[in-house]
Amino acid sequence: MRASVALLAIVMVSCTAAAETVVAPVADRAATTVTGGVADTIVPEPSTTTTVAPSTTLSPFARPDWLGTRVLVEREDGFGEVVPTPPELVDRRLLTMDLLPAPEDEQFQATVGPLPDDVLARSTWKEDCPVTLDELSYLTMTHYGFDGEFHMGEMIVNSSVADDVVDVFRRLHEARFPIEQMRVIDEFELDLPPTGDWNDTTSFVCRPTVNSERWSQHAFGLAIDVNPFHNPYLKEGLVIPELASAYLDRDDVRPGMVARDDVVFAAFSDIGWTWGGDWNTLKDWMHFSLTGN
Repeated sequence: MRASVALLAIVMVSCTAAAETVVAPVADRAATTVTGGVADTIVPEPSTTTTVAPSTTLSPFARPDWLGTRVLVEREDGFGEVVPTPPELVDRRLLTMDLLPAPEDEQFQATVGPLPDDVLARSTWKEDCPVTLDELSYLTMTHYGFDGEFHMGEMIVNSSVADDVVDVFRRLHEARFPIEQMRVIDEFELDLPPTGDWNDTTSFVCRPTVNSERWSQHAFGLAIDVNPFHNPYLKEGLVIPELASAYLDRDDVRPGMVARDDVVFAAFSDIGWTWGGDWNTLKDWMHFSLTGN
């Protein structure tokens, strides 16, 4: 859930190796779609991250060129200090960065299979992860973007839920629920300094839960985060992504947000998954999981 500063680098790598574009959707922080205590880091003053005026030439869907580059002042827990949402992202509807070939038409398309070697190489899987490679599947799925176009995304999930996950995203595609980026997270992204502006829909990430040593359900491929910027994590003073405070008001429903009465909640509920937006001690509006954790 850390923000990345290397999205541009990822996009360049993806363009030269289309089969390895797992981190492309990270074009804002450090991850993307197929083929995703910094004591020594010099960071800008918080005001430089929060007082950027909207560009008069910025189209409704253009990606601000500063995405993924403005490092936030870090807290002791490694996350960034929470700052106001920049005007350009208060109603975030950005272009999807394609790192996989676009679908030929508007029909839903999906593939399910083992992890290709190139995808494995850029994923967060390692031998001490709580699942074996044989327990994971690599998916490619069509999704609808905020730009009104159809895109091909990627995801790694636990093989036991692969078909159910495809069914969920088929329903979201049919409902034209917008997803900004769907991609595999790269291992190097986990250690990047926070920029707080990423928005990657993803599943498998071999990491612990927030501020804990216990494995996250993402480390088993049994959880999915949907449009994290539109559906942030909130616990006391911590907001993740850190620039997404504008989306804490869940009554101000904007495209890309998840609500209890919408198609996203219904699709996941129908496969037996539960929603972090229903939790009491914290809110994790992006998060759906099989186990309820």
